[in-house]
Amino acid sequence: MMLIRYTSQIGKYFLMLKEIFNKPTKWSVMKGLIYKEVDDLIIDSLGIVAFISFFVGGVVSMQTALNLTNSFIPKYLIGYATRQSVILEFAPTFMSIIMAGKMGSFITSSIGSMRVTEQIDALEVMGVNSLNYLVFPKIIALLLYPFLVGIGMFLGITGGYIATVYGGFGNSIDFIDGLQRDFIPFHVVYAFTKTFIFGMLLATIPSFHGFYMKGGALEVGKASTVSFVWTSVTIILLNYIITQLLLTK
Repeated sequence: MMLIRYTSQIGKYFLMLKEIFNKPTKWSVMKGLIYKEVDDLIIDSLGIVAFISFFVGGVVSMQTALNLTNSFIPKYLIGYATRQSVILEFAPTFMSIIMAGKMGSFITSSIGSMRVTEQIDALEVMGVNSLNYLVFPKIIALLLYPFLVGIGMFLGITGGYIATVYGGFGNSIDFIDGLQRDFIPFHVVYAFTKTFIFGMLLATIPSFHGFYMKGGALEVGKASTVSFVWTSVTIILLNYIITQLLLTK
């Protein structure tokens, strides 16, 4: 019974994706909606992304330095480990899980509130494709999500550099040597590929849970929690699949 319910929900999700692109809203209206979503989802997230990235990069570098107890182990490994950790996993994947809590809960609660107050029904009565009107601007706004993650990568490495050099764990030359050593440009492509896919999930899964929720104000909170859980689970599963496809030979 549970398998049937989950399969039904997955099918409903993909039907929703198809419906989003039917009967588009006029561009003059859509343009304003997109600007608003960019402000709400991207610009408002800059602060928390910058704060978390900077200090996590610092913690990664300090933990790496503290584990280099053997004097024969080169100090450049601090910069190398910081670069690999931030670019490959922290910035694209763990930042996306954090954003599933921030962005996802906001999207689900805003659309769910519109469902509860019958604003979505009013849009449909007026002949508006409510899915296109509500979800499409979020998808377009989150095309800028890789830009947010790129800032996270830069600040994570910067935080690692400052923690290492000014914390007395290593010198600037060794850290920069580690950043440059054995650098594989495809790792950046891999990270941004993941980020783009995760951005689409952040836009659509919370929207799905908000749009199809039933009940009142209490159910809006429950839907936000459920959307966060399923967005995080999907991100983690796809992270494994994408890594298997792109990085393993």
